[in-house]
Amino acid sequence: MVIETNTERETYELGVEMGERATAGQVYTLIGDLGVGKTVFTKGLAAGLGVTEPVSSPTFTIVQIYEEGRLPFYHFDVYRIGDAEEMDEIGYEDYIYGGGVSLIEWADLIREILPEHFTEIKIEKNLENGFDYRRISICEY
Repeated sequence: MVIETNTERETYELGVEMGERATAGQVYTLIGDLGVGKTVFTKGLAAGLGVTEPVSSPTFTIVQIYEEGRLPFYHFDVYRIGDAEEMDEIGYEDYIYGGGVSLIEWADLIREILPEHFTEIKIEKNLENGFDYRRISICEY
């Protein structure tokens, strides 16, 4: 499925819709270059799960945990990990295979340890279509 958004708000609202439909154990992978709107989408997803505290990219902690929504939300940013073994050190399996919703930014870096089933979200921009235009591909694996 491909969805095109033309404003930051539309990208956020797509995240909200997906968060409202998310179920326990759902794993989302989020792929896109710096500045494409991954954090905007993630904030929407968190809002759809009922997370009310501020959401930011966990760049230096690898995982940020939000527990006050209707389901726990585990937000990973694996951009700075050296290899997939570092994920073992933080006990990623407890989150990924737990009862919450996981979102993994830069998941293509740890593809070999992703669960069998996940939803890949790829965000791309095309400046020819406007500064805030985003092409968002959603694929189930």
